[in-house]
Order: sequence, then structure tokens, then C-alpha cells
Amino acid sequence: MALPLLATVPDLEAAMQSPAPLNEASATLALRRASARVRAYTGQTLSFVSGETVELGGGERVLALPQRPLVVDDANPLTVVELQVFGTTEVPLTEGTDFSRLGNELTRGQPWYQPTRYMGWPWQARLGVWAPKVRVTYSHGDEEIPDDVVDVVLDLAATNLTNPQGLRSLTVGGESATYAVETVGNAKLTREHRADLRRYRRPAFTVVPS
Repeated sequence: MALPLLATVPDLEAAMQSPAPLNEASATLALRRASARVRAYTGQTLSFVSGETVELGGGERVLALPQRPLVVDDANPLTVVELQVFGTTEVPLTEGTDFSRLGNELTRGQPWYQPTRYMGWPWQARLGVWAPKVRVTYSHGDEEIPDDVVDVVLDLAATNLTNPQGLRSLTVGGESATYAVETVGNAKLTREHRADLRRYRRPAFTVVPS
């Protein structure tokens, strides 16, 4: 699935205060590479994705969906199905009856409550926990990319256009410039960029698709 760019060519032209239109192909490539690096660092798509289906490892009370923010409304339903490890048994679950939702975390139940289906996987498993495997269909991300993310993408893209070889320093005639960047592939992330993106980054302990 091709994800949209996290910023636009007109945004990049405005950020660079370009007196003339940028080369469309070069600007698009710079934005694509910058968007890819930001997504790689954060572990998030960031842009809105509708109805993605993932299979996650369960076995605990709380199931953390890997992408944020979770979007649930009439147009974007949340579908959760517990899967039996062996065989073809599937159990569809209902929010508010079988699990509760807070942010991007789905909680299966409280193990000290009266044993009911809300408690967890109903076949020879610990009460109050998710099945070993759970299939979730959910929508996530932002229709409008946050400004601080756009700023980082534009900064990276502008650097790629003005310093495509990733040089640490450059001398032209009698003028020299030093680029305070750290190279990540062909894009650049400064410490300031990483600090700006840190709150969007997926925690290392977050459950990931199986």
C-alpha cells in the first residue's frame, strides 16, 4: 500500500522560499524519502489509513494496537476477532461487553470478576486475557498531518535538495558551509528532529503484527 507524502511540493517551495517552482520530480522524490525516514523512525504511518487488518499476538490482558491514533466512528468500525491457535475457530468480540478501549489499548477483562465471556478466551485458557492470536481491523492516523511532523519532513526534504550527497561540509569559491546533520541512508535527521518526533514514536514494547 502506497502511503501519501507527509508534506506537499507547494509546502516545500514555501519553506525553501523558492523564487521559482521546484523541479516536480526532484521535489517529490525528496519528500518521499523524507516521509519514509520519518515513518521508519517513528514506526507510524502518521497519515490516515482506513480499515487495515492485522493479526497480533495476545496472551495478556491489554492488547496495544501498533498504529496511533485509533479512529473509531460510524464510518470506521473497530472489528476484533480472537483466533484459536489450532483449527478454524473464530470468536468475534464486542466493545463494552467483551473488552474495553482506552486510546489504542484494548483490555480484555478483569481476572477477579465473575467468570464470563468478558473474562477472556473461553477454551482452556487463563481467564481475563486475550487469545494467543487476535485479528483486528481498524482505522488509524491523522487526516491532517501534525505541524511538527510536517516541519521535520520539509526540513529533511530541503536538506536533500540543497545537499543531495549528504556532505558534512561544502566549499564553493571562498564560501564554506557545515551541515549539522546525521546521515540516515540518503536523508538526514538532526537530534532536534528526533526530539520533535519522539512523542510519535512507537514504544519498543508495543505489540507488533505477527
